[in-house]
Amino acid sequence: MNALLEVAGLEAGYGQSQVLFDLDLKVGAGETASLLGRNGMGKTTTVRAIMGLSPPFAGTVRFLGERIDGLPPDRVARMGLALVPEGRQIFPNLSVKENLVAFAANRCEAREPWTLDRVYAFFPRLAERAGNFGGRLSGGEQQMLAIGRALMTNPRLLILDEATEGLAPLVREEIWQCLAALRAAGQTTLVIDKYVERLIALCDRHTIIEKGRVVWNGTSAELDADHSVWHRYLGI
Repeated sequence: MNALLEVAGLEAGYGQSQVLFDLDLKVGAGETASLLGRNGMGKTTTVRAIMGLSPPFAGTVRFLGERIDGLPPDRVARMGLALVPEGRQIFPNLSVKENLVAFAANRCEAREPWTLDRVYAFFPRLAERAGNFGGRLSGGEQQMLAIGRALMTNPRLLILDEATEGLAPLVREEIWQCLAALRAAGQTTLVIDKYVERLIALCDRHTIIEKGRVVWNGTSAELDADHSVWHRYLGI
């Protein structure tokens, strides 16, 4: 596998509290991968360490073959990583259009870059609400806006933390369809979510962590074939 992102021996946490222990993770170019685990097991801490939001205690994070551990978040973002964070964190007092254009860039030098019109075509509801303030959108619309905002940077790697958390079933289905379309378009993506059945259909590979350590990794076929892994580590 030609790894776009390669995390090796990662140890990270907050202050004196260590959360991650010798964690390894790879995402290949063009892959859709998942990071799984129960609540509080270190998934968001892993994302924060990758994005430069929580500098690791030890280990390495490589992106496009270059070490990025220890770099500030803006440098990491400019290299082509984009995060759709847990809780969406859109700007509530900016309009939909302003939220999107504020992040416009072409960091991967795409031949068919994500533009405002392309994001509106991908999420027609955002086009309908282009002048609405972000804080006036529904939860599902805010998640669409958060994904659209990330896509406007034309990232090499898109990371979604709790991709469908708190969304109504019909809206959640829209997000899954969006992620499937991104996969078909060749977008490299790392998804954190709890809906294993949908992730098996969507993703190429999966990594499961428990108490900050990798306890399983493998393909969708392997995860689908061993439901004991679901029960043991995911409580399903």
